[in-house]
Amino acid sequence: SVEIYIPDFYQPPTVIGQFHTLFFGSIRMFFLGVLGFAVYGNEALHFSCDPDKREVNLFCYNQFRPITPQVFWALQLVIVLVPGAFFHLYAACKSIKQEDILQKSSYTGFYIFSVFLRIVLEVVAFWLQIQLFGFKVNAIYMCDVGALDKKFNITRCMVPEHFEKTIFLIAMYTFTVITVILCVAEIFEISCRRLGFLKTQ
Repeated sequence: SVEIYIPDFYQPPTVIGQFHTLFFGSIRMFFLGVLGFAVYGNEALHFSCDPDKREVNLFCYNQFRPITPQVFWALQLVIVLVPGAFFHLYAACKSIKQEDILQKSSYTGFYIFSVFLRIVLEVVAFWLQIQLFGFKVNAIYMCDVGALDKKFNITRCMVPEHFEKTIFLIAMYTFTVITVILCVAEIFEISCRRLGFLKTQ
């Protein structure tokens, strides 16, 4: 039989870190990739305004969605992965073993910094999500079309599946909060191991 060997430096040195990798890499990405496409995939096609003209619909949709939630959350996932990727690259170049990360202060400090940076990026993304999308998707969007048509300034637009989008929005906020909690717990676990309250792996 053929066995696949995964180097230690590709695995987080803590139990919480390994759970975070599983949570981040499977549940969150599956939720965004599969369910996100189902909820937001055809949003632009079903977004309609009064009058129902293509240029008005397109203009108002761009105003309603400066950036689509799918793109924003995909960028968030990629950016949040960067600190960990840098640490794993550093560990690979230095041939650092998994157990060495918690035993040498320099390696531990670098790893904690990468986790802390991940927290900062998640918090920034959380704040940006609030600014862009809020906490609720309304059924009606009042669009300012003054720059497009001088005959009227405000038009009503129907947002498709607004309730499903609200649920999905809250779910993505929840994922961000859970990720931040896991990162804080991981730093706490590392501190406990360094202080001898927990046995090192």
